[in-house]
This record gives sequence, C-alpha cells and structure tokens, in this order.
Amino acid sequence: SSEVLEAIENVIQGVLESLAQNKAPVLTVANRSDWRNIEFKDSVGLQMIPRYTTKQIRSDCPQSAPRFALMLKILSMIYKMVQSNTYATKRDIYYSDTLLFGSQSTVDQIINDISCMLRIPRRSLHILSTTKGFVAGNLSYTEEDGTKVNCTCSSTVVTVPSNVQGIKNLISHAKFMLIVEKDATFQRLLDDDFFSKVSPCIMITGRGVPDLNTRLLVRKLWDSFQIPVFALMDADPHGVEIMCIYKYGSVSMCFEAHHLTVPSIKWLGLLPSDLSRLNISKDVLIPFTKQDQNKLASIQKRPYIACQPLWKKELEIMAASKLKAEIQALTSLSQDYLSRVYLPNKLQFGGWL
Repeated sequence: SSEVLEAIENVIQGVLESLAQNKAPVLTVANRSDWRNIEFKDSVGLQMIPRYTTKQIRSDCPQSAPRFALMLKILSMIYKMVQSNTYATKRDIYYSDTLLFGSQSTVDQIINDISCMLRIPRRSLHILSTTKGFVAGNLSYTEEDGTKVNCTCSSTVVTVPSNVQGIKNLISHAKFMLIVEKDATFQRLLDDDFFSKVSPCIMITGRGVPDLNTRLLVRKLWDSFQIPVFALMDADPHGVEIMCIYKYGSVSMCFEAHHLTVPSIKWLGLLPSDLSRLNISKDVLIPFTKQDQNKLASIQKRPYIACQPLWKKELEIMAASKLKAEIQALTSLSQDYLSRVYLPNKLQFGGWL
C-alpha cells in the first residue's frame, strides 16, 4: 500500500510543480487503444510494448479538462481507500456522484487509465470489480476471510470470488478445466451432471465477455494445477473473440496481461467445421449480420491468428459460409447430445485445436 500511496503522491507532486511554475498541469497516460502500442508474445498474449506512445490529458484544454478533473477525483478516492484499508467496487465509485461522472463506462475507463499510468494492478488500488462469473466442479478453497467454499458438492453454482488474489488452500482432483461461454450452456451441463460423469473437472463461465475476476480465477487455477484448459464457445465471431480474451488478453487490459492470460487454452468447440461434420441442419444456423462480418474480418487480422493455422482454417470456413451457430444447435441432434456425445468424444479422441 505504501507503493500505491507513493505513486499517487508523485502524480500530485507533478501537478503542484506545474502550478508553481505557472504551467497548466498535464497527466500522461498510455495510448491503450492503439494496436501499434501492443505486441503479441506467444507465452503471454497481448502486452504493451516497452516504449509505448502516450497521450496527454491537459487541464487547460476544454476537451480534456473534465477528464483531468475526474482522474484527480478518483485518485483522491483511491488514496483515501488505501490509507484506511477499505475497498469499493467500480459501481460504488460511480454512484458516489453520478452527476459528476456521467456514466459507468467513464469511471471504468479512468480506473484502467490510472492503473496503467501508475503501473499498479487494479486490485492493489482497492477497487473491486463486480463479479458475474460462476464456477462449479471438483474444487474447494478458502476465501480471504476464512470462509470455506466447496464447489464439488453443490448442484448450484458458486459465484467467482471478488478477491481472487486472497483465496488459498485450493484443492482439486480435476483432470481439466472447461471454460463455457454462456450461462445457459453452463447450467445445462450442470443439470446433466457433466463434471462428474466424464472425469473430474472444473467448469467456469464468465457469462459472456468475462469480467476481471473470472479471468484472474482461470489464471490462478491454471497456475495452481497446471491442467489442460478447454474453451466451449458458440461458433460465431463473438464466441471466438471471448475465447481470445481468455487466451491472449484484451487490448484495454494488455498492461496486465501477465496476470490474466492463459496462452495454453485449447479451442474445444463448437468448431465451424463441426457443423458440416455432424450434419447439423441449416435450419438451426443463423445468417451473419454486417456486424458479424466486420468482427470476423478484424479477428482474422490479429497477430495471434497467424500463429494458429488450424484456427485460421476454421475462421475461413465461417467466413465462407456466412453462417453462425450457438452451442444449443446441438440439441437438434438430441436433447443431451452436448454432454452425452459431443464433449466426451472430443475429450477422449482429441478433437480440439
């Protein structure tokens, strides 16, 4: 915490020195949305290059002055929380003054900018993100406050902890981890008792685009158990993008890639090539929208696709057919096809990329 306080004091000292010299204070932040600032490394995923370009948030420019003020406001809130050892969620910060902040996304962006500017992970700033992910299967652990959590014995799901760094005594006999894109599929696999039928496993869902805590937990479990990690996503550009966030990270959080990515994740399904292989009826496939086409084209250009020739092929199949499929499309073959046939066969015979 002394490191965090010192980092904030250095920023404020810079502001005061500018004022003392009759200069307009400026905050310098990394240009996080610029792909030229990002390099791809097989072992880490997307990360900031050491000599990245920056942008200045000036206090004397009408466009950036409000943002400058909001950054100082949030810095002062972080400083107080670190001093008093209290925590707040991003929502708490937004609701502390909704008129001032204007929107939740403004708060989220500023927090990421501050984290990147200070080079301090967000959880060390005493800001918790609201958790939306679920975990189930062969896993037990102790939360920071001493609460024992057992995911094995419940048919109900356990919410991903809001302080992943603080969990300890992790125990699991799982043979693999399965990341499931959507809540509906996750619940379906739970109902079918999938995680005890095939072989012990841990199932996790971020319920769509994963939040920070879900990504931290996937990484922590992988570090702890070093078991294979598989991704089960819809066969559409959105599903591929979500899988890439778990595996390679995201542009907006690339400065924290080392704590968040799991580059060994394998694409288990639903593969575009599975659709013709399993003779899935055209009636259950969904035509691409313009947005899907743009998303797929942007994914195909990303640096990590070049080193994944098999993924590249699957994306080409998707682009050529201009059709997408949800995992639920498998129910057209039989109600429990996913848990009874599809996943056991894939896991047994190595049908992943």
